[in-house]
Amino acid sequence: MGVWSFVKGAGKKLFGVGAAEAAEVPEAALQKEISDLGLDASGLEIKVEGDKVKVGGKAVTPEMKEKVILAVGNVDGVAEVETSDDDDTADAVFHTVVKGDTLSAIAKKTLGNANRYPEIFEANKPMLTHPDKIYPGQVLRIPQK
Repeated sequence: MGVWSFVKGAGKKLFGVGAAEAAEVPEAALQKEISDLGLDASGLEIKVEGDKVKVGGKAVTPEMKEKVILAVGNVDGVAEVETSDDDDTADAVFHTVVKGDTLSAIAKKTLGNANRYPEIFEANKPMLTHPDKIYPGQVLRIPQK
C-alpha cells in the first residue's frame, strides 16, 4: 500500500468552492477531472473518504496509475491519496513544489542535472501544460530510469 500526502488547500478547484467550504470532493468531480485530462483510469476504482482518496485496482500501466494519483491528489480539498495492497506504484517518486522551485531546480535536486527538466515536464503531462506553470503545494512525478 502506498500513501502520498498532498497540500489540502492547494490545487485545482473542481466545483467552485475551496477546501474549507467543501465537506469532501465528490467522486464524480474527480472522475470528470481524470477524463478531461485524457487519462485512462480503466481498471481503477476511486473512492473518496473525507479528504482522502483511495485508488484501487490495476491500471493499464504503473505510469498511468501515478498520473491518476497526481490528477486526484492535486485537487483542492484532497490531503492524501492511498493505493491498495496490490500496488504497482511502490517505486514511484514524487516531489512537492515549494516556493521558488523551478523544474530545472527540481531536476538538479532529484535527477542530478538541471538540464533534465524536460523529463519531469513530460512525465507530468497532461497535468502540466507549460514548464513554467508550477505552484507551491503541487506534487509532481519524478521519472525513474
